[in-house]
Amino acid sequence: MLKLPSALRSKNALVAVLGVALIAGTTTVVAQTAPMEPIQWDRRSLERLDRNVRRLERALTQRNAAGQPVIMEPEPEVVALTGRVSTMDRRLGDLEATLQRVNADLERLTFQLDETRRDNEALGTRLRDAETRLEAVTAAAEREAELNAPISSTSPTGDAGRDLAAAARLAASDPALGDRALQTVALAWPDTPQAREANARLGDLRVSAGDHAGAVAFYAAALEGWPDERWAGAAVLELATALNETDRKTQACTALSEFDRRYAEAAAAAVRTRAAGLRTRFACPARRGG
Repeated sequence: MLKLPSALRSKNALVAVLGVALIAGTTTVVAQTAPMEPIQWDRRSLERLDRNVRRLERALTQRNAAGQPVIMEPEPEVVALTGRVSTMDRRLGDLEATLQRVNADLERLTFQLDETRRDNEALGTRLRDAETRLEAVTAAAEREAELNAPISSTSPTGDAGRDLAAAARLAASDPALGDRALQTVALAWPDTPQAREANARLGDLRVSAGDHAGAVAFYAAALEGWPDERWAGAAVLELATALNETDRKTQACTALSEFDRRYAEAAAAAVRTRAAGLRTRFACPARRGG
């Protein structure tokens, strides 16, 4: 049992109570009659409603004073609707909590996925670097094995001229492999002009590498028998220079004398000029009759 609170004494509260009372009291009548026309709320209607509210307020006050409090019983439909609304509120709360947990799980999974993606990218980079280093190591090992293998004495093409031309081209781009190719020409075609030229080119490669002692041996092999090839005169000057670099000045001067005797007449002016310069630099004795 509920007593009407004193706050209902205000006009607005009484209007609400009056509406509830009127609805409760006339529910059966309204159900049995046709719908009422809408009330036209003009000034007179409002004043009449105000007077009725005041009379209802006085009646409620008198009943409360007489110990007969007003009892307001809600309609069963309202109670049932309120229960359903409460249930829906609880379900909505549960759903909201579930969605919050799902969102938290999704954020955590997204973060873990980003970390996994970054780890995979880093791992891929390291794997590519390792593959690159492995390829470099493998290529270096293969090259080292090729450079240290015994020199072949078998002609690659079956023709001395083609072998020499291919070896010369290779020496221009890769001196180490070209050196081996020139040695193959010398071994595959001994006692041929191509073999002597290959030895002369091998001497040039030794000079470029600073190996003057090694150059002497190859130049000597190339000039054995003093060939009359076009490259022979320049090779004699390279032989003289290599001999002087290995502290064999007497032999260097002898080589220059052989140049004068065998190749100077047919040599180009630039080659003769270089020979004269070497003779002066080595302080060789003056030529007889010169």
